Amino acid sequence: MPSSFRGNYDSGEDFVLEYGDLRFTFNERDFAERCEQSAVRLGFVHDRLDPGEADDLVALVVNGEVQEPLSLLGSHINDCWAELSGPAERSLVHWMRRLVFRSAWLDQRVKDGELDVRFDPEQERFEYVQPARGGEPVELAPPPSWFQVAYVPVDDRR
Repeated sequence: MPSSFRGNYDSGEDFVLEYGDLRFTFNERDFAERCEQSAVRLGFVHDRLDPGEADDLVALVVNGEVQEPLSLLGSHINDCWAELSGPAERSLVHWMRRLVFRSAWLDQRVKDGELDVRFDPEQERFEYVQPARGGEPVELAPPPSWFQVAYVPVDDRR
């Protein structure tokens, strides 16, 4: 096996994301959590989701749409579809998939020993660092924000 081989992320067989030679497989819980984390990072949701909301978010990432909403989040997605869709590189679906993939890619690099994780007390967050480069942080391109069309549960609206 060549030394440049990189492992494929694997937590189960419920969901599969492929890009080039990479094949990442996820169990249902892992995939749903990564979808939720991606939506938070994009500013589209702000808090933990209930099961129906999480199911609608997973449906959006997997199918590119929410055909039959199970929650108010699913209905919100459909109501705001014009703002959420658009050119592929600017759509919420594209960025959700991209961040799910990127998070698994980074976690696999940690597992393979190419990256470490450390806490930055000044920023109050965890970051990926490159041990081969003296602990240099990995700079990730910032994703766009969907804050303007964020889902706010009825209980949280003021």
